[in-house]
Amino acid sequence: MAFTLNLDRNAERSLVEQIVATLTAAIATRALRAGDALPSVRQLAREQGLSAFTVSEAYQRLVASGQVVAKRGASYRVVDKRSPPPSVTPEWSAPTLNAAWLLSDVFADHSVPIKAGCGWIPGEWINESGLQHALRTLSRVPGPRFGGYGHPYGMATLREQIAARLRRNDIPAEVTNVLLTQGATQALDLVVRTLLRPGDTVIVEDPCYCNLLQILQLAGLKVVGLPRNADGHDLDQLSQLIKRARPKAIFVNTVLQNPSGTTLPLDSAKRLLEIADQHGLWVIEDDIYRELATEGAPCLAALEGLRRVIYISGFSKTIAPTLRVGYVAAHADILASLARSKMAVGLTSSEVTERLVANVLTEGHYQQHLKFLIEKLRHSHQRVCASMQAVGVEIFAQPDAGLFVWGRLPIDPKHSSGVATRALQHGIWLAPGAYFRPEDRASNWFRFNVANSDHPVLWDFIRTLA
Repeated sequence: MAFTLNLDRNAERSLVEQIVATLTAAIATRALRAGDALPSVRQLAREQGLSAFTVSEAYQRLVASGQVVAKRGASYRVVDKRSPPPSVTPEWSAPTLNAAWLLSDVFADHSVPIKAGCGWIPGEWINESGLQHALRTLSRVPGPRFGGYGHPYGMATLREQIAARLRRNDIPAEVTNVLLTQGATQALDLVVRTLLRPGDTVIVEDPCYCNLLQILQLAGLKVVGLPRNADGHDLDQLSQLIKRARPKAIFVNTVLQNPSGTTLPLDSAKRLLEIADQHGLWVIEDDIYRELATEGAPCLAALEGLRRVIYISGFSKTIAPTLRVGYVAAHADILASLARSKMAVGLTSSEVTERLVANVLTEGHYQQHLKFLIEKLRHSHQRVCASMQAVGVEIFAQPDAGLFVWGRLPIDPKHSSGVATRALQHGIWLAPGAYFRPEDRASNWFRFNVANSDHPVLWDFIRTLA
């Protein structure tokens, strides 16, 4: 190699950032010249003892910054400044920003280097050693164990582990209160299918999880938005909405909300439960981000006791998104109905992935990995919020935890979709606020994933908007 790569695995900067900095310096000093080929992803990963994903992410960042171009055959070369810039060569063209891409293709599209709008942690942050240990353990399970479909409620061992974890959070759960699902999103879908009927009215937070809005729309429900403020909800407005719209349920993302990053104050959580109980509403608590939060955040299921609260969570944000293991905790009678819905629309969930998660929880140093994620996210929040303030982005709240920061760009709300489309031409995926609002109402607020937004190219682009 024409450069020396000295990586410090204990440094505050990630391995990806260290690779990018080293190669950028090598290009600047002409240790790497125009047209020089970089080591292949596999070669560099093997020589440095890294995952191929880490090297690939670093190379993609260099492509996004215009220093490197990806050639056919997956090779990477230093850009010849006399040639057309990578963004206009036929090697890569931005995907079309539309509903189909956002709902499906975005999860498989790895061509966009800077995924500031995505909803998951970077691949290099995944508990790789814990997963590899779990896979090795799984490979020793006798084949006949996989000869059936498994239990409708999911793998008993994992359900017992989840129930124990819920009790540690003061949620009164036994194994009979836990149903495993294919991710938390399927859990939301099962709740909607089971408890609600077309034409029913529900309340969602404004803004809220974008896929929830699609689930409710497909179910033929009427959706009413309740503004989510930095300090909770306007509960007087909630009472008025209930009297006017007569909803059957309210959906709440209690801790480190997607997309605003906020957490409900305890007083607000208690009052919300009182109002819901007074009017007989189901309360669906989406609590997927709790393990990334500091201790002491309020939990609706713990305060109410699983009478009319349906509690939903999963492991996509802490172990790996591809495993698709989520769960519902609810009163045993409700859980039986949810299990029937689960079997009707998809049969059992995957015992293979459930075994993997169960092993990671017990033998994969899971608690240590959570501490690593929390610390990494805290530092990312500090750097990304500083970048946002430097380019004139208004910050809704600064949680210093979780994945998201909600920021308002200095643009007209009706231009937000055009800005997102233009960003894609620069290899940047942005998430406009309209995707998270009932009726797709225009907004100049955007969701930023702090783990994927620490890119100078991103903030150079945002600076041009002013």
